[in-house]
Amino acid sequence: MRAIILSAGQGRRLLPLTENRPKCLLTVYEDRTVLDLQLRALSQCGVEQATVMVGFGADLVEEHLTQHPVPGLEVETLFNPFYKLTDNLITVWLAQRAMDGNFLLLNGDTLFDAPVLERLLTAPPAPITIAINEKSSYDEDDMKVSLNGRRRLRAVGKSLDPQVVDGESIGLMRFQGDGVRCFRQALEVAVRDEASLKAWYLSVLNGLADHMPIYTSSITGLWWGEVDSAEDLESVRAFYDERKRPERVYAASAR
Repeated sequence: MRAIILSAGQGRRLLPLTENRPKCLLTVYEDRTVLDLQLRALSQCGVEQATVMVGFGADLVEEHLTQHPVPGLEVETLFNPFYKLTDNLITVWLAQRAMDGNFLLLNGDTLFDAPVLERLLTAPPAPITIAINEKSSYDEDDMKVSLNGRRRLRAVGKSLDPQVVDGESIGLMRFQGDGVRCFRQALEVAVRDEASLKAWYLSVLNGLADHMPIYTSSITGLWWGEVDSAEDLESVRAFYDERKRPERVYAASAR
């Protein structure tokens, strides 16, 4: 299984911390960065290959990866030369070279407890499966999902009517079989529209949900966090500091 990590952006909401380095290189626990913790989590859960999409601070990311290899994980980078001008749909479109089989897609600012990834990897077979979290209320920045029944995706987007919201996408999903082919085809169609330059890749899945089964895997009750603001960063740092050793988070299934 390969993972594709979307780390091309600067993370402007974290300025001035990201003035000279992308947010994937912000430290979370001791000297370990967001990207380090993501790669360790993937490796601990059996993922053997990772493609990191880079843009802002690409040289810094590549140097960091060279100096901090993760045993058992082969890591490559792909560069998005348009990172200053586009949102993440274009980054995902440029990642198609790495979509040569079943894969995971992971936002570059999503961190998670090991059981989150394990639950997604062991979810029933489906072309596309999105990890979601349910909570009592959702804010305007949440990538909200609406379901048809208990698991099938009806719609995903930030502006869904609160009356139909059933959870939020945490930015972690699995593609298998026909899901890989259909997603790649949908990306090719999407980028022909000028609006794709400022679109999220989940808008592609929103469109696909009308034509093919996309399912969800609930991770409610398990820990995950995103690093989108200074407050987010402090929150995930507090989580890892409380655990003291991130390996305990990622190796839970080994015991």
